[in-house]
Amino acid sequence: MNEREYLIALASFMSFGPARIKLMLSYFGSAKKTWDVQKEDLLEIGLKEQSVNDFIKYREGIELPKYFNDLKRHSIGCITINDHEYPQNLRGLGDAPLVLYLRGRLISSDINSVAIVGSRKMTSYGREVTERLSRELASLGITVVSGLAFGIDITAHRSALEADGRCVAVLASGIDIITPRSNEWLGLEIIKKGGAIISEYPPGVIPQKYFFPYRNRIISGLSKAVIVVEGMIKSGTIHTAKHAADQGRQVFAVPGQITSPMSGAPHYLIKNGARMLTDVKDILDELDMQLKVDKDIVERVMPSDIYEEKLIEVLANEPLYIDEIGRISGLTVSTISSKLTVMELKGMVKNIGGGIYRKC
Repeated sequence: MNEREYLIALASFMSFGPARIKLMLSYFGSAKKTWDVQKEDLLEIGLKEQSVNDFIKYREGIELPKYFNDLKRHSIGCITINDHEYPQNLRGLGDAPLVLYLRGRLISSDINSVAIVGSRKMTSYGREVTERLSRELASLGITVVSGLAFGIDITAHRSALEADGRCVAVLASGIDIITPRSNEWLGLEIIKKGGAIISEYPPGVIPQKYFFPYRNRIISGLSKAVIVVEGMIKSGTIHTAKHAADQGRQVFAVPGQITSPMSGAPHYLIKNGARMLTDVKDILDELDMQLKVDKDIVERVMPSDIYEEKLIEVLANEPLYIDEIGRISGLTVSTISSKLTVMELKGMVKNIGGGIYRKC
């Protein structure tokens, strides 16, 4: 076995987190030496005897060649922090996972990723906003990251796929256990469409409540920005936003109805320094993404299609409200909105205010 495989083996023992393994690697000199170290040496560096005994028992019980063969047989990839394929946005974080398990694939353009998070109990307003934001981001070639949970997460993933975009879903379980089970079809669709499902937990690990805050740091860490759509003040949504702030990521929050408890998290975040989000262009302006200034790149990301042709035809004679465009074209407002955003970046149409567009 090589050094890389020994690092994967070490990380598969879940009682050793990234910080502890880093210290052990620094002290013992390599992953192989750390894996083979004697009990007395582990006790000498201050590990509790129970943890040491558990590790020795785990080490003696696992058949590493079979472990790696099983991963290959189930098409599960492993990426270590030392590998070129490791996500660049995640690499520099102090608590970055040393090993990621992967189904699907990560690509270099995932550096332009935005996370969309929020409540599992979303409102109709939350659904509408999430669908619009996710489709528009995906249409611009931006990877949408979320947690494949009910509510905002699944809506963000589904909407991005409907716009032929990329998704990365982060699990709080083993990579082979997509939960909730009712969302498994969407996870498989993400993989089929060229995206990825990732986890820091080895295959076979059942999700636990305390795994989710750790999962959330990966969601924010993979992304250049985090969008909070809805959520209560005391929720995992707030935890994800705090991770993002600690990691130096920009947090965006969507304002909601002041009477809705689901507006608690975004309104709290706005009051405490998050950027209020009302349009995808807010994200492009803040992050200075190349997509907003390079029309040639936008053309390659989103080439002309029958929808653009229809919208240009509708706007040929006079400026129109989005609702009027929908009535004339027969397209949904969410589709029109996402297409018009891209078309404006291409210089094909212009938003002259108040939801009115004209042909350029």
